[in-house]
Amino acid sequence: MYHIFSTIMMAPPGGGDGGGGGMMSMLLMFAVVIAIMYFMMIRPQQKRQKEHQNMLSNIRKGDRVVTTAGMHGTVSDLDDKTFTLQIADNVKVKFEKASIASKL
Repeated sequence: MYHIFSTIMMAPPGGGDGGGGGMMSMLLMFAVVIAIMYFMMIRPQQKRQKEHQNMLSNIRKGDRVVTTAGMHGTVSDLDDKTFTLQIADNVKVKFEKASIASKL
């Protein structure tokens, strides 16, 4: 991969055809950088977000979960946007549904 960038960067500007080749190589370089950013950063983040949404939609009463704050407990009640987490005997706390980090 490094070899591709060094070849593009060391190409003579213009390439002897009046400057059009320099513009083409610069556009090619930008396209390569954008493609790399998409496949290395954006696409994996979208995949993780989709998996998290699927996990949230499959949460049911009685499931053991961990919140983003690190609180462990059992889901005792669910609404559309919130859930109630039982963390000890007679201790229940209400959280936003998006704050579930993982299901145990």
